Order: sequence, then structure tokens, then C-alpha cells
Amino acid sequence: MDLLILLVYSFFVWLIFIKFKWLPWNITSQVIVVTLPIIGLAVMILMLNIGAPSSADVRAINFSVQIVPRVTGRVTEVPVEPNRPVKKGDVLFRIDPVPFRLKVDAARANIQQLRAKLIGSRTNQRTYEEQLKEITSKKAIVSAKLDLARLRVKQYGDLASTGAGTRFDLEQAQSELAQLTDDLASLAASEAQARLKTQSRTKEGDQDEVARTKAEIAAAEAQLGDAQWELEQTTVYAPNDGVVVNLQLRAGQVAAALPMAPVMTFVENEQWVVAVFGQNEGRKGQPGQEAEIALRMYPGRIIKCKVDSVVWATAGGVVPVVGPGPNIGGLPPGALAVRLFPDDKDLFIAAGARGFGAIYTDYATMIHILRKVFMRVSAKLDWLILKLH
Repeated sequence: MDLLILLVYSFFVWLIFIKFKWLPWNITSQVIVVTLPIIGLAVMILMLNIGAPSSADVRAINFSVQIVPRVTGRVTEVPVEPNRPVKKGDVLFRIDPVPFRLKVDAARANIQQLRAKLIGSRTNQRTYEEQLKEITSKKAIVSAKLDLARLRVKQYGDLASTGAGTRFDLEQAQSELAQLTDDLASLAASEAQARLKTQSRTKEGDQDEVARTKAEIAAAEAQLGDAQWELEQTTVYAPNDGVVVNLQLRAGQVAAALPMAPVMTFVENEQWVVAVFGQNEGRKGQPGQEAEIALRMYPGRIIKCKVDSVVWATAGGVVPVVGPGPNIGGLPPGALAVRLFPDDKDLFIAAGARGFGAIYTDYATMIHILRKVFMRVSAKLDWLILKLH
């Protein structure tokens, strides 16, 4: 375009100074003729690079997911093929579910055993309550007998001291008193033990044995849930629409749940079209502005776009407190990425496609036409394939 403008300018200079000689062709006119286009082109290019900055680095970037199984096992089926479209939810591969199903069955059997144990614990709880009632009743009877035995010992003692009673009756009463005292002490100990078992309860009203069994059941149910989750993970599904690349998995292999050993790479259909600008070029970019790109995979075609956003933070400009900052395709130092949305939503753009482009800001709109002409001329040059073989 610069050359075209210079050619047109040279034509008019030739007409004015050489052909029709409307103005003298001397040192002064020659200096002016040479200086004007230099100054004019410099000013025009400076304004154009601010109002309609161009980028020689336009790239299409797709998100990729490294597929790693959540469980380790032998692969039984790999129904996908590399570089073929895959829908979200399609099966990528399956792992032998038998070992994980056995874990589920074992966890369920354990829960059944613990529930039976809980029934026994509740039966024991009722038994302890009945024992406490029985012991309390016996204790009351023995206490009454003990009071009577004490009275008899006193009576037999008085009689023996006066000679009205025999020494044998006194000793027999004393022996009975000692036996009842021992019985009462034994019943008191049994009552304390039974009362401890019946009164030691949780906030929910359960005895310790019942509470422990319930806790064991809760832990077993958690184990069952974990076993069921592992069983579900034996089938791996596509996370989104896309294609599988770098497919290394085959039936019969062992897929390991190791983050550093993915079994395949899944490239999603979601795509970013990014134009890379210098910081002093992309600073006037705003969402919604018009943009154009030309990709080498579509020679001679101008693709209309809209500016979605300017990525103001990149990996080279943030402190990684937790993780690294956004690194869009390895931007050069001091560059800004501008995300673009093509107007044609159905246009296929291969991941990694490259080209050039421009955004049309709200500044110097009168010369945007020059950038559009530059874009179209440059796009035509993509038809040239300069190879010697």
C-alpha cells in the first residue's frame, strides 16, 4: 500500500513538474517533493498504528485436557479413535470393574453385619434396663431383711445378757446379719454397674455400645460410598465436545491413576482466537470493536471479528502466589493478547492456525480504510507458495 501511494504521488509529480511544467523543477521543489511523502507517510503510519494497529501474530488456541483415570486397573475397551469428533459424555475407555464391584459387595456385607450387631446392642440395652429394675427390687428386699436382722441381733443380745436367751440364737442372728450385709453390698455393686451401663448415653439417647455400633455403621457406609465411586470411575467419559489426540491406550494395558502419566490428550472444541500486540499498540483495544484477521489456511479471505477482551495479565506480569499466571501460547515479553470472536460462528479454524490481523479502535477512524486495504492486499499474497519442489 505504501508503494502504491508513492507510485500515485510520483505520477502527479511527473505530471506537474515534468509533463506540464506547471511548477519549476529546481533544488527547492526537489527537496519539497522528496520531503513531503516522507513526512506524510511517517505521520500516516504512526496514526494508523495507533488507530488501527496490526498484528503479524494471530493464532487459534484450543483447550486441551490430559485424560488420567481416577482409579488404576486393566483396560477392557477403548471405543474412541484418534482425530475423530467426540461428543460430551461419550465413553473414552473402560477399566475392568470386577475388583471394584467386589469391594462394593464387601462393603455392603460389612454394613449388614454391623446392622445385626446394632440390633444386638439395642437388645443388650433393654437387658441392662431390666437387670437394673430386678437388682433394685432385690436390693429393697434385702434392705428390709437387713433391718429385721439388725433388730433380731439387738433383741437376742438383750435376752442373752439377761439369761433369757441362748448364745446360739444370738450367733445365728449375727451370722444372718453378716450374710445380708454382704448380699446388700454385692447388689449395690451390681446396681451401680447396671446403672452406669443404662445411664451412660449420648446426646441422641443411645448407650455407648449402641453409639459405637452406629459410628461403625456410618464409617462402613462411607467406605461403601467410596467403593461405589471407584466403581463408577471405571468408565471414563469425554469432558466436552472435541477430539482425542495422542491416544496411547489399548485394551489390555494397565491404566494408572498417576497425574504425570496421562493415557490420552483431549482437545476441546472451545477455541480462542488471539492477536498479539505490543503494549503500546493494544492499549486502545476495547470490547466490541471491529477487527479483521487473515489466516494462511484461508488464503485471500478476510475474516470479520469483534474484540472480546484484552488479556491485561499474563504469566510474565503477575506474581504466582498460588499458581502460574495465564500464559497464552508463550507470548513474547512485553506483549498483550487480544481475544477476538469471528462473526461467522460456523467457520472451522484448526487449532494452531496462524495469520495476521488488525483491530479498528475509536481513534483516527478516517484512515481505517488504509489498514483494510493493507489487510486485503496482504491476504492475497497468501496464495503464493514459494517452494522449489
